[in-house]
Amino acid sequence: MLLKDELKQLLDKTLLRLVDSGTLKPTEIPNYKIETPKSDQHGDLATNLAMVLASSQKSSPRNIAQTILDGFENAGGLVANSEIAGPGFINFTITDARWREIIRTVELEGDRFGTCDLGRGKKVQVEFVSANPTGPLHVGHGRGAALGDVLANLLQATGHDVQREYYINDAGTQMETLGRSVWLRMKEQGGEKIDYPENCYQGDYISDIARELNRERPLTSFSTDEEAVAACSAYAADKILQGIRDDLEDFGVVFDRWFSEKTLKAENRLEDIFEELAKKDLTYSHEGALWFRSSRFGDEKDRVLVRQSGEVTYFASDIAYHWDKVKRGFEMMVDIWGADHHGYVPRIKAVMEALKPNGSDRLQVILVQLVNLLRGGQPVSMSTRAGAFVTLREVMDEVGSDAARFIFLTRRGDSSLDFDLEVAKAQTNDNPVFYVQYAHARICSVLALAKEKNFALRPLETVDLNLLTEKEEMQILKRMNAFPELVQTSAASLETHRLTYYLTELVSDFHRFYKEHRIIGDDPERSQARLHFVTSIRTVIRNGLRLLGVTAPERM
Repeated sequence: MLLKDELKQLLDKTLLRLVDSGTLKPTEIPNYKIETPKSDQHGDLATNLAMVLASSQKSSPRNIAQTILDGFENAGGLVANSEIAGPGFINFTITDARWREIIRTVELEGDRFGTCDLGRGKKVQVEFVSANPTGPLHVGHGRGAALGDVLANLLQATGHDVQREYYINDAGTQMETLGRSVWLRMKEQGGEKIDYPENCYQGDYISDIARELNRERPLTSFSTDEEAVAACSAYAADKILQGIRDDLEDFGVVFDRWFSEKTLKAENRLEDIFEELAKKDLTYSHEGALWFRSSRFGDEKDRVLVRQSGEVTYFASDIAYHWDKVKRGFEMMVDIWGADHHGYVPRIKAVMEALKPNGSDRLQVILVQLVNLLRGGQPVSMSTRAGAFVTLREVMDEVGSDAARFIFLTRRGDSSLDFDLEVAKAQTNDNPVFYVQYAHARICSVLALAKEKNFALRPLETVDLNLLTEKEEMQILKRMNAFPELVQTSAASLETHRLTYYLTELVSDFHRFYKEHRIIGDDPERSQARLHFVTSIRTVIRNGLRLLGVTAPERM
């Protein structure tokens, strides 16, 4: 149990006793907060309980706070001291002995430390990456892939039933453009002079695909340009999608389902959703097009579903896709999109609200900003149109997936990110993933040294943890105590960057401790306590890195 939860139980019991005894006026347990103060001078935990009770008790918060403290029973020796601060906050200092108990908890729970059942099996879908199969993944896709995968890990760690899904945009104009791009390159490679259009895909990968297909199906095997473009489109999409799968698997990302946009039409799901919307009087025809009344639900204007030409819009496909998610029973859906989709959010939210009461609350959209790729502080040119972009594969090959994943997650997804390739390769403290992994390897080295010296770890119940008294030790113990709540908060807020920030702070505390104090010293009893201490630190680092999909090396 989190120390915050334990303190809340004690405060709830205190409040009920005070009400039962008539010391306080009858009241329900209110919704109050217990938080960690920003300054150590204000104790370890603080609550606004007295301030929340002020209106029902018709008394000043400070008087109520004093009444609470007078009736507070410190069961289990949780609290060392308490004080009233400011307008009526109550600050609590937790006993050192209770902070040390985290070592026993970590050793008992091991790999499970930090997990919980907060989600209670709630069915959640995380849809991410979903790049069009018209080219290889670039570095920006990599950031979205890392964020989506780690978010899914966090939700699973907190007891949610999570499905990872990739939506394949394999229908529409971009697929025809892909096929035409490959076909023109095939003709060009066959000796025909081609005026290659600017709106076709420009990357070298198009020429590579054309060369491969030319070996399997020469130019003369196609009767018409239309047949050739369709065949080229299908062939190229398969090749590119397989490359995307391979890149993501090497990046540590495996999807539970790959959902093809083509199936929406093939299985009549578009017609189904049009009928569903028509029943609710949410569509109308105007100038030969079919429109959705999205302005009823907060969108700035109504949106076209089917154009005059009969072509179904991307928006219509997205409606059908999200309705399919609802019918599959997902209680929460998380979409991870590029920042350029900002204006699309209210539109799809309007759809969700139209299809199901409070449906928009089920959908959470995370926007991921661009990655500014640098090399030694200098920008690396990126342009998907010109085909001169840096691929995720190139980044992985140069810096490794561990460094890429960790650095992608060092900032909020909706903040731009500077990614310096030289920093990511450096084996220095400037490289955040090296800094964290090195702490894990350093602890492994200490434990190996203890084994070499025949200094075996005794069972924890025989070790005196009260010998851990240094301020650096207490700081780390408090930091480790915060890990389970950190995981819960990160999952609830859908913010993965909290985890990298936490690990960086934890290992910073550890490196400082390691510099100031010997782990295996002259006092064998203190050495035993410290070996168990650093073993628990190693477990927390390893568990955090596992959530990030980053390895925890034993040697570096």
